[in-house]
Amino acid sequence: MSEESGGRGAAGARQGPLAGVRILDLSAVVSGPMATMVLADQGADVIKVEPPRHGDEARQLANYRNGMAGLYLTSNHEKRSIGINLKKPEGKALFDELLKTSDVIVSNWRPGTAERLGLGEADVREINPEIVYAAVVGYGDDGPYADRRGYDPIFQALTGYVSAQLNPEIPIPDLVRHAVIDKATAYTLAQGITAALLARERGAPGQSVRVTMLDAGIAFFWPDGMLRHCMVGDDVANPMVPGERYTLTPTKDGQIVFWASTADQMQGTLRAVGREDLANSRRHQGKALIEPANMEERVTAVAEGLARMETRDAYAALVEEQVPVAPILSQTEVLEDPQIVHNGTIVEATHPIYGRYRRVRPAARFSETKFEMTKPAPMYSEDADAILEELGHDAEARKTLRAQGVIPD
Repeated sequence: MSEESGGRGAAGARQGPLAGVRILDLSAVVSGPMATMVLADQGADVIKVEPPRHGDEARQLANYRNGMAGLYLTSNHEKRSIGINLKKPEGKALFDELLKTSDVIVSNWRPGTAERLGLGEADVREINPEIVYAAVVGYGDDGPYADRRGYDPIFQALTGYVSAQLNPEIPIPDLVRHAVIDKATAYTLAQGITAALLARERGAPGQSVRVTMLDAGIAFFWPDGMLRHCMVGDDVANPMVPGERYTLTPTKDGQIVFWASTADQMQGTLRAVGREDLANSRRHQGKALIEPANMEERVTAVAEGLARMETRDAYAALVEEQVPVAPILSQTEVLEDPQIVHNGTIVEATHPIYGRYRRVRPAARFSETKFEMTKPAPMYSEDADAILEELGHDAEARKTLRAQGVIPD
């Protein structure tokens, strides 16, 4: 699927379920920017307020070309960008103008930073009492770790993800090799902001939404990752935990993933490897299926059978038996997968400055309040003039702000 990346239309033309909501995004890297991107994808006018010189630090990280970095690109489409020096009185005054017309402010600074800039919740509410004040913090506002710097791998280690990555054949813990805690935090924050906006529509005052990355990480991991710890006592039976099925099964030329959770699927795995004799035996019918000896017999027979099959043949046989199964796709193969292509999940376009790029369509698609994506991730402060014009600053006023170092040239 492709999209046009020509002009960046006016905020007033936006549609979608959050059309009419303005969000000031002061956050950086992933946890805050991804949250506001989700809301921008749903129609909110997100103004990315970036610090002087280089903007969001994600602009300097990984896959860089012509002023755009991959990490920034993937967390900031559908937004507008303006650089403002908040340490200058004129910059703070300009930001205050934006506050008056906004519904939400988002940051992911360390505790105390907002207050030092005069942007703590109390300061902001003096200007806009009804605003939703949303913030991401690492460990918490206080406590033994509150002043530490926190990053995704650190939170993975603290919340159980690393220990869960054990492979019985390679008994060494490992990190999840993407920013899973940052992204769990982002979706938690986006949902919290939406809930606060709905509450305000129903008469509640503007309120704060605070998401702690440590808490969000545990909450995301908990439903299945901590199953052995959700029921307390020595009398709890633990025949099997779903996480134990998160394993790769070797084939003759590679590996495959399947998940057999019903009797039909368990019997289907046996038929797929040519063991109809076991599939039809009483040991693999009804309740007998889950008796430990029978389970071990089935698992061993399937593993041995798949090890003799080419991955392509094993995949086809399991699909034929209606067993949930997938090959191990490379990242390049993901882009070409027939179902992903059919869904139009990945969008490709060309930006006039940073060239060809890909982005992912929003996973939540609305039947009535539809929103067609139009805006690629912005260059640094590229929307400054349009945003300032909306605030009533004419060309001469904008020239003065640039001369004062409030906004970039």
